[in-house]
Amino acid sequence: MTRVIVVGGGNAALCAAIGARERGAEVLLLERAPFEQRGGNSRFTAGGMRFAYEGNEEIRALVPELTPEETARTDFGSYPREAFYDDMGRTTAYRTDPELAGKLIDESFDTLRWMAGHGVRFLPMYGRQSFDTDGRARFWGGLTIEAWGGGQGLVDSLYTIAGRLGVDIRYGARARALAVKKGKVRGVRLANQEIAADSVVLACGGFESNAAWRAQYLGPGWELAKVRGTRFNTGDGIRMALEAGAASRGNWSGCHAVAWDMHAPDFGELDVGDSFQKHSYPLGVMLNAEGRRFVDEGADFRNYTYAKYGGEILRQPGQFAWQVFDAKVAPLLRDEYRIRRVTKVSADSLEELTRKLDGVDAHQALHTLQEFNRAVDRAAPFDPAAKDGRATRDIDPPKSNWANPLDTPPFEAYGVTCGITFTFGGLHVDSNARIISEDGLPIAGLYAAGELVGGVFYFNYPGGTGLTSGAVFGRTAGYSATSLTKKSQNR
Repeated sequence: MTRVIVVGGGNAALCAAIGARERGAEVLLLERAPFEQRGGNSRFTAGGMRFAYEGNEEIRALVPELTPEETARTDFGSYPREAFYDDMGRTTAYRTDPELAGKLIDESFDTLRWMAGHGVRFLPMYGRQSFDTDGRARFWGGLTIEAWGGGQGLVDSLYTIAGRLGVDIRYGARARALAVKKGKVRGVRLANQEIAADSVVLACGGFESNAAWRAQYLGPGWELAKVRGTRFNTGDGIRMALEAGAASRGNWSGCHAVAWDMHAPDFGELDVGDSFQKHSYPLGVMLNAEGRRFVDEGADFRNYTYAKYGGEILRQPGQFAWQVFDAKVAPLLRDEYRIRRVTKVSADSLEELTRKLDGVDAHQALHTLQEFNRAVDRAAPFDPAAKDGRATRDIDPPKSNWANPLDTPPFEAYGVTCGITFTFGGLHVDSNARIISEDGLPIAGLYAAGELVGGVFYFNYPGGTGLTSGAVFGRTAGYSATSLTKKSQNR
């Protein structure tokens, strides 16, 4: 029987383990974290997964619990493959590898259906990705489905499935190096043990939790960013593969980074999960320490800007900003604005509010907000579920959509900094999830999935694509690590 070792503990690793076991392999999953902190970055996510679909039929295939009444009152829209391709292209400045992007998009729905077939439950992202208008829930931004129970529910479900299929799981098991013999990967080395295998799948994340690597590759100041997720993603898999001759690839100076609560801890906390994020900024404005706006908050749906605006916040004086809203939009703010552990101030006037913004030039902040109010063109109606074209005029930066004057008290402001999710640089991997060497050839017995796959994301990414990418390439890696290894053994 083929023996496969999977290094990692999140969505990508578990899909790889399940895929390999499904093909008849003996599978050992090495999770660096202890049991209580298992699950990698996946456990800290909201569980949203982007996939291509034409309409309600695909939604019902993933959410069979949907009632006819729920379907009738919901506008799920569609998200065809062409739209997914366009979003991957424009968010990455058209640098995404077309072969890898094609694999991700073309197999997105089938992979989620495969997960559902094994017992993963999904539900529509009501509230997070829809707005109620005229008695109907209207979804927007191409992101519709999340795992039941969010990231934690997804991880727990996948661990249950893996255990039921007979995957051997070891916690607190940090792989240190690959065992390479005669040009083929034959296992992994831990601190005091070498474990033999026919093939190895690396699915243990990027280097976002390694402050030294962040400063080295992302640039000065990135060591100051807070980490949204696990503390265990320090680049081990990337380092081990490079030492074995793998080629590096992708946007090593780029990452997924978001607006994150100013006083959040240095690493993610499981009892809060992803709720330190603050993603309703398209409904308001953001001010830096100088009291000035610094991005177009309404440039696009938050799905297509949030992963790069964390970096913009990090580049501001003091590495922080304040998001400002008025009472008109307060009911539309996402649930994360209502948690107990939140950095928030409120006031009945803009003058009073700006005086409460810690670290901000209050005089300039008030001037900026008043200037913004005067610049709003009110001709276009406000529509939070569409790019409504309600914009500002003659100010820089502009606000291209959802521009409402801040004129209805009480006013609220939320303090945010930069929270890094994952890094974009990684390993050269082909569409069969094989890791490619510096000579351009596959390294025998070595596969990869998840955040350490280089070449998929550059500069930015469409929200919900990370978990889908992990699942697609995880399943592929598990299949390849079994079938391709068997083929080489039979030669």
